Amino acid sequence: MSVATVLQALERILLTLWAGGLWTTGFLFAPVLFRSFERMLAGEIAGHLFTAASLLGIVCGVLLIGLALVRGGWRVFREWRVAMMALMLTVTLIGEFGLAARMQEIKDIAVHHPDTPALWKEFGRLHGLASALFLLNSILGLTLVIAGVRPRAVQAGN
Repeated sequence: MSVATVLQALERILLTLWAGGLWTTGFLFAPVLFRSFERMLAGEIAGHLFTAASLLGIVCGVLLIGLALVRGGWRVFREWRVAMMALMLTVTLIGEFGLAARMQEIKDIAVHHPDTPALWKEFGRLHGLASALFLLNSILGLTLVIAGVRPRAVQAGN
C-alpha cells in the first residue's frame, strides 16, 4: 500500500469523523435530548456535546488542511474543496470560541440574575446565529463527503 493511498484513506476518515460528528450531534443527539429532558438540562448537555463536536472538528479540520498542504503546497487553497474545509474550520472556531463562549457567559450571569430578559434575548439571537452556522457547516460537510476531499484527477493519479 502506497503512502498516497494511506493519506487518502486518512483524509476520508477525518472528513467522516468531522461531518459525522456534526450530523450525529445536531440531528440525532440534540433532538433526543430536548424531547427527553427539561429544556435547561437538555441545553446544558447539548452544549457539552456541541463543544466536543467542535473540538473534534477543529482537530480534523487542521489535520485535513495540513494534509492538503503536504500534498500540494499553498496552491491547494485554490481548490474549492480545501477552501470549503478552511471555511468549515473558520465557522467552527467562530461558533465555539465566539458564540458558544458568549452564550455560556450569558447563562452563567442569568443563573444569578434570572430576571434579565435582555440577556435571554441576546442568548436567543446568538443561538439562532449558531444554529445557522451549524447548518452551513453541515451542508458544507455533506458537499465534501459527496465530492471527496481531493479532485477526481488527483484521486485517480495517486
